[in-house]
Amino acid sequence: MRVISHRAIVEAARRHPDSGAALDNWHRITRRAAWRNLSDTRRDFGHADPAGELTVFNIKGNKYRLIARINYLTQKVFVRAVLTHNEYSRGGWKE
Repeated sequence: MRVISHRAIVEAARRHPDSGAALDNWHRITRRAAWRNLSDTRRDFGHADPAGELTVFNIKGNKYRLIARINYLTQKVFVRAVLTHNEYSRGGWKE
């Protein structure tokens, strides 16, 4: 998979230093993946949940949420946001 944008991950790790290793792990696994559907995604990340056209990943034991749009056909993952659990719960990311 091609991850777009890695910058969002780097910026999230800068804002929340304790998330860096977990986000890096997510990026490494995703970059090497060749997912065809949500079932494939869940083989690597059992906690990946659909949210409309987006997929939500729990990061660092559910402390953070990575929200992405996955295009299985083009093999691209578009990182929309990396949020703390509290930011995610407010729901602003749905807009």
